[in-house]
Formats: sequence, C-alpha cells, structure tokens
Amino acid sequence: DIPWDGPLGAVRVGRVNGAFVVNPTHDQQRDSDLDLIYVGNENDVVMYEGAAKEISEADFIAALKFAHDACKPLIAAQRELGRRAGKAKRAIQVFVVPDEILDEAKKLAGDRIVPALLIPGKLAREAAVKAVFDDVGAKLVEKFGAEKVTADVLKEAAYYIQKTGVRSLVLNDRKRLDGRRMVEVRPLYSEVGLLPRAHGSSLFQRGETQALCLATLGTSDDAQEFDSYTGGETKKQFLLHYNFPNYSVGETGRISGPGRREIGHGALAERSVEPMMPSADYPYAVRVTSEILESNGSSSMATVCGATLALMDAGVPLIRPVAGISVGICTESAQDHAIKRYQLLTDIIGWEDAFCDMDCKLAGTERGIT
Repeated sequence: DIPWDGPLGAVRVGRVNGAFVVNPTHDQQRDSDLDLIYVGNENDVVMYEGAAKEISEADFIAALKFAHDACKPLIAAQRELGRRAGKAKRAIQVFVVPDEILDEAKKLAGDRIVPALLIPGKLAREAAVKAVFDDVGAKLVEKFGAEKVTADVLKEAAYYIQKTGVRSLVLNDRKRLDGRRMVEVRPLYSEVGLLPRAHGSSLFQRGETQALCLATLGTSDDAQEFDSYTGGETKKQFLLHYNFPNYSVGETGRISGPGRREIGHGALAERSVEPMMPSADYPYAVRVTSEILESNGSSSMATVCGATLALMDAGVPLIRPVAGISVGICTESAQDHAIKRYQLLTDIIGWEDAFCDMDCKLAGTERGIT
C-alpha cells in the first residue's frame, strides 16, 4: 500500500557478433563487446551502468533503446500483477512549507541569493549561501515564532529557494555556479611519479576535484580469487579501489571500511579502465588505489584519468589511455512530464548534481566508449 512512481524494468544487454542480446548467458558474455545494465520505467531511462570494448556513440545509443524496449514487457507484467493482487495505495501527508512562510522566505532572501550562488569557489559559495539563510531563518522565527519555523521548515525553504535559483540561472540566464560556459571543463592539472617507492603514481586534478592514484604490480598469484555461484568469472587480475575520506569534502567522521558509494565508484572506474588493460596472457596482477584528496564533482571520473596516468607511469602497456567526464542536465517539463526544454552541463560540480536532474558519467578512449 506504499505509493511510489514504479514499477521499473531491468535488463542486462550484451552484443555478440554485432547483434544485441537480452540477458546473455555466461558463454555469450565472454563473446560480447558490451555489458550493459539498464533500468527504466515505461517512458524514461532511470539508471544504466556497464562496460564496453570501445563501442561507438551511435551503437551505445542503439543499445540503450534496445534495452528500454526489452524492459517494457517486464513492466507490463508487474502492472498486471498489481492489477490482480495489488493493494489500494495509502494517502500520504506530504511535508510542505506553509505558503506564508515560504513567501516570506523568498522575500527575505530577495536578490541576495543569486549573487551568493555565483561566488567562485565551493567553500566561499557555501559560506555565502549559509549566511543568507542564517539571516532569513532568524527573521522568520522573529515573525512566525519558533513553533512554526522549525529546523525542517527552514531546511526545506532553503532547499527550494536554492534549487529554484540554480535552475533559473542555468535555464534562463545560461549561467553556471562557477562562471563556466555550459560545455567548458574546469582547469586540469596532472603529474606522475610523485611517490618514488610505488610502481606507478599520479595526481589528477580537475577544478576542485583531486585524486592521488597508485599502481602496484604483483605476480599472477596475487590475483583476487572468489566464489562465483552463477558460473561466471572466478578470478580478477586487475583491481581498482577507491577511497573517499571525510576530509575530501571538508568534513570529519569515523574512517571504517568502504561504504556502498566507495565500492560503487571503484567498480565504475575499474570497469572503465579494464577493457584497455593488456591481453589475457599479461603476467602481472595489477592493483590501482585512488585516494580522493578533494571533491567537488565526479571524483570517479578523476579516478579514471588518474588511474590511466598511474598505470602508464608503472609501465603497464595499456592498449589506449582512458578518460572520463560527468555530464548533467537541467530540464523544464510540461504537465504531462514531457521535457519542454533542457540544458546539458559538462563536468558538473556538486550543487549542479544536487539541484539539477542527472549525473551521467561516461568514460572511453579516442576510439569509443569503455
């Protein structure tokens, strides 16, 4: 009886001898140059993740469309099951900021919020926006009382005003928070050989995102072995691990084992670089670790670039260098949810991810998508 916007369909897509295959077998996967996990609803893509052997942009788009069509029967089956056995959905009381408080908050923030959003530098921008809403919050409490202006009310009002401001800047004024053009990548800096005792090391920086990557080579006995209850691979000779300490985003906290985000980002970068590793008879096991020293947007793609540099510094004969970038989108929809207009954003920063509609990461070589 829980209301939600589902159902979703999910499929795995491979390509064997130039033909797309839905949910390929292990034998088919070994012959496939694509491994795509795709999730969608009836009309839209929700998530995709995977790897490919330098697939072309046109073929990749065709794979997405093929996957979406394959999801539709799965969604239809769930709809039918829901029709036969589903429960009536319960009514949910949605938390909203009272209109009079939101209107007053907008008035108090006034023309101060946009200049604050446009301040260069993540920490300076966050501090300026916080100062605006500290002042707005104090005045709202003074006018309406602390019983009505709770911490949740203030948080929701601030989020709404920030989100509206960011989206208006992008869609109406064609301005980004750090002053870049829509397709501009932040300044790049890279260096190799920082750590002389490591087999390979690199520093890769894009704007306020910085990754220190280390490459270590071992014998084939150092490959990671694991149980595969589905009959697939049982050994990994190339490993990429990603660490995202609290200080990289100016926070403190307990450092323990890797969380879901770190495991996911490490897997994403690993799958981006692995197709360009040397052939199966390469005699070394290779481990790359990425230590994120600073983060404001797509440290996983900085890891792809840094890993490539560290592997080359270690003398690993990569087939071709791999690079990655994030792309966002800001949309305006009609009442039927169809997109009326949109703006793509290259190399998004944290707030563009938070207040816009997509964080799409793509990695590849000069020849195609990995």
